[in-house]
Amino acid sequence: MNLHQSVLGPSSASQTIWDASVWAECLAFLKRSPRLLHGTPGLSTGPSEQCRNWPRLRSVPNPAVPFLITRRRLLAGIAALGGTLAGCNTSLPVAAGQSRLRLLAEARLPHRSLVRDTVVGGLSSIDYDATRGEYLLLSDDRSDVNPARFYTTSWALEQAPKLTYVTLLRQADGTTWPNRRQAENGVPVPDPEALRWRPDADTLLWTSEGDAARGFGPALYESRRDGTLVRQIAMPAMFAPSPDGRRGARDNLGFEGLALTADRREVWLGMENALAQDGGIPTQDAPGGPCRFTRVDLASGQVSAQIAYQPDAIPLRPLVPGTYADNGVSEVLMLDAHRMLVLERAYATGRGNSLRLYEIDTRAASDVLALDALTPGNHRPAPKTLVADFSTLGLSRLDNTEGMCWGPPLPDGRRLLVVVSDDNFNPLQITQFAAFAYTDSP
Repeated sequence: MNLHQSVLGPSSASQTIWDASVWAECLAFLKRSPRLLHGTPGLSTGPSEQCRNWPRLRSVPNPAVPFLITRRRLLAGIAALGGTLAGCNTSLPVAAGQSRLRLLAEARLPHRSLVRDTVVGGLSSIDYDATRGEYLLLSDDRSDVNPARFYTTSWALEQAPKLTYVTLLRQADGTTWPNRRQAENGVPVPDPEALRWRPDADTLLWTSEGDAARGFGPALYESRRDGTLVRQIAMPAMFAPSPDGRRGARDNLGFEGLALTADRREVWLGMENALAQDGGIPTQDAPGGPCRFTRVDLASGQVSAQIAYQPDAIPLRPLVPGTYADNGVSEVLMLDAHRMLVLERAYATGRGNSLRLYEIDTRAASDVLALDALTPGNHRPAPKTLVADFSTLGLSRLDNTEGMCWGPPLPDGRRLLVVVSDDNFNPLQITQFAAFAYTDSP
């Protein structure tokens, strides 16, 4: 989950700025919490002159469900605010070759949409149920707004997506998952990030990034369509966060991607960033440590292989040096038995988002499962090839895209690639659906 998002600038086809009520609410909170402004030099108390004349995209009012300002949402808003005030710039263009994606459709859900008294937001994953002809959408709400859940929706490309149902995910005892205020010792708080429908069992595989602050590492779960828990699949000890922070998954940088293999017998789990023992996180000048992609046999629940993937250095520099920027893996998706698509999502304050799609061959990387730590020279990461730079694809704007799946085949036989963005429940961001015709490499 990317917590720091921007407002795109005047060259974007669709712009958003703060409404007066949002300004007032956020600034009032900031006055009560001045430490949250640390690292955001030059923060103003209003929009720049350049931004005052932009068209406004207003949130959908919903008095029944008040907007909850949590630290997570406020940080997202502050970073977005920083991007707006720092000159209102868009993502820098990056030269790219012939793309294998062609944009077919783009749609947005209204902010704060409701389905059965739950607030729709934080959509971090999407998958297609070919049997029912519907999409499944996982919210990364940590049971703060509503209990952990997934949605079903239909989407004919010439129409707006139609959310049809919500299902609450449940623990082994049948209760819904708690948030941090409700959780007892020994009970994890889920951070749902990735979801795949398992056709043979008609179940859902989903990941949690864990709860590193409370000692819980990333996890893989399997649930029935009614939300009841089937099992939790145990992960190797390497993922467990140590109290000193020197080992294991970093907070909010765990299992961000999930891919079902072509034979449906295994899944790949993609880390957003490196384990602490494998290196640092990306910076503008260095890519950081490699991410571990872990293959799990579904019948036995055992890990069968693991490879390394090297994400890029942060491709954009913040407009104000020293302000927030990041890059990491946001989703993985199998092309065939061995080839995988990897989506990297980056953000830099004042510059906006970057989305790049890569292809790897899992056979081209060495197995790193037995390695305690990944260091230069002791492994061979998977070589990667750029498939598409999303800034060249004609989208109205780039946002925090986290979900990616194959939809129903197109009439001409090509694949339909569908992506969705996570708005972090932030009125500055959007829940964006986009559909592309995918042309495979020759």
